[in-house]
Amino acid sequence: MTYEDIAGHPALPVCVRAQALAMQQAYQGNPRASSVFATQQRWLMAHIGLALYFRRDPSDYRKELTAARFVDVTVQHAVASRNTAHAFIKEMQHYNFIEVGPAGDDGRIRPLRLPAITLEPLIGWIHMHLGTLDALDGGNRLETFRARPQLLAQLQPLIADGLVSSVPVREPQQTFSLFTWLNNGGVVMDWLISGVDPQNAGQERIPTGVLSIGDFARWLKLSRTHLARKLRDAEALGSVGWLGQRGNSIMWVSNEFYGEYLTAQAVKLAIIDAAFAACTTQAMD
Repeated sequence: MTYEDIAGHPALPVCVRAQALAMQQAYQGNPRASSVFATQQRWLMAHIGLALYFRRDPSDYRKELTAARFVDVTVQHAVASRNTAHAFIKEMQHYNFIEVGPAGDDGRIRPLRLPAITLEPLIGWIHMHLGTLDALDGGNRLETFRARPQLLAQLQPLIADGLVSSVPVREPQQTFSLFTWLNNGGVVMDWLISGVDPQNAGQERIPTGVLSIGDFARWLKLSRTHLARKLRDAEALGSVGWLGQRGNSIMWVSNEFYGEYLTAQAVKLAIIDAAFAACTTQAMD
């Protein structure tokens, strides 16, 4: 399905709400793993690292996943600075999402390895998005992927290529971009959208399920002050607001912000579908 197919699909609001709920449940089940994708920048760095891992060649140290290669590729794609990329690698090691393997013939090269547990959140993320695509067109992508889990090694790098090279992904629309730099900003948006009844999607101010900033912040393990500041920034843009007294009534999102979220999901889903089609075609050749 192309971006146009997905963005114009009448079932997109219902399917995206189901996906937002699934993302929310994944966060609740494993907040630490979800924090890897806490901001847009970290999300893209994680995909770059995973792609390098799947494309590595243990017989050629120049094609191994190393901290130096990860930093170089991250900087080449202008995703983050060298210092930020190095800090990300150190954090991933600290939480055991990556391990340093034994040195090769050249003792200076220390390849990085991913424990199987690190791939579980990625597989869950792919399951959710393939399931959304299937719900839109009645396909069997998820069933195919579950039957052939080895496709992961070809699929993820193609997804990463698509995400990193996509201008709409790299430069999201104004309100969406407000949250992409907030820790757990993606979770904030998923939470807001998961509370939207698709039947209300045509309204100018669409009610969500959020009643309290404090409860919202505690659930997300965010500073209430920091979250409130971001929400006020979004409020100043006319993207969110309260149906009654601020902080003590139901929060609404604007029709425009809701549209930005749907657009971002359609862009991402089209990239994932193109990658899935390419790797399944390649596997059949």
